[in-house]
Amino acid sequence: MEYASTFTRQSFIRRLSVLDWLYAILLVAGALTGLTRYGPYMDYYEKTILLFSVPSLAWLGWHWKSARWALGLVAVCSLFAIWLYAGDMINGGNVFPLKYMLSSQSAILWMCALFFLSTLFYWGGFFLKSDLGSNLGSKLCWAATLLGLTGLLVRWYESYLIGADIGHIPVSNLYEVFVLFCLVTSLLYLYYERRYATRALGPFVLLVISAAIGFLLWYTFSRQAEEIQPLVPALQSWWMKIHVPANFIGYGGFALASMVGVAYLLKEGGIMADRLPELDLLDDVMYKSISLGFLFFTIATILGGLWAADAWGGYWSWDPKETWALIVWLNYAAWLHLRLAKGLRGRIAAWWAVVGLLVTTFAFLGVNMFLAGLHSYGEL
Repeated sequence: MEYASTFTRQSFIRRLSVLDWLYAILLVAGALTGLTRYGPYMDYYEKTILLFSVPSLAWLGWHWKSARWALGLVAVCSLFAIWLYAGDMINGGNVFPLKYMLSSQSAILWMCALFFLSTLFYWGGFFLKSDLGSNLGSKLCWAATLLGLTGLLVRWYESYLIGADIGHIPVSNLYEVFVLFCLVTSLLYLYYERRYATRALGPFVLLVISAAIGFLLWYTFSRQAEEIQPLVPALQSWWMKIHVPANFIGYGGFALASMVGVAYLLKEGGIMADRLPELDLLDDVMYKSISLGFLFFTIATILGGLWAADAWGGYWSWDPKETWALIVWLNYAAWLHLRLAKGLRGRIAAWWAVVGLLVTTFAFLGVNMFLAGLHSYGEL
């Protein structure tokens, strides 16, 4: 067994092309440039995260070729925006490409519009059985994702232009994490779209993304949430940089599984069955999405406990946010346990995944709306 695993790894390395190695070299060069230029401003943890991101992104690009060019486009657009700002938030923001395309607010608004258009084209292709509609939906989804990622990275830079004491990674409030949720969910879907060579799940997954976009737009225009604000003291921690992204990979996986669950129930019920993939494929995507989401949600929960000990002196305080995070964790732990121990599949598993999204949504958003506690800095 060990010999077979070693042989597989060696075979994979031999299959890497010149472009694969060039991609890895560019990642190393980018990380070294970042360390050389910005190292004095980074703490030990930030440097560690940057170094670990290189092999992680290399592995991702080697196994998912689309991620390679997507990462390159995001890097080019972000660096171009930074160059246009020229260190001046006020005057730089009036430059045409920034004002209407690449500033964080503009890029994120374009992301919202493109996700809505992607949803329409996916559904048009789905109902009309049109490959053209589905292909356009997929391309628009990619475009929205790339602009959203660019927007978050540029927002990170903009926060430092406002003030060195204000600068922070853009995962600190509801506006920023809703953008992150949309991006994580879309990237997970686009990976499975490529992996299983089907776009029939796009209409369903884009529904939950569009719902998040609808909330994001309401939150933006009713509360001016796009404005960059200083971090509250509890969030001024390096733990936030790893806890929040891990949490939202979990949320994205759970959201994807729930919409695949909807497709499964429709297929099993004979509704639009000729347009949907086979039940075994839907079941497999649902299982893998929940497994990935559960892994990262577990990591985020552990990191959250360590962060709580650092900020408040205790690992667990039964704060409403913590309590509902535990409920979410137990819900999916039970789903996976029954899947692995009892072979849970079919309608019950699909309904459970769908209902699980409601539980997760309350833990993510409902707690902020209706309950108060140590996490009240995230309230609406």
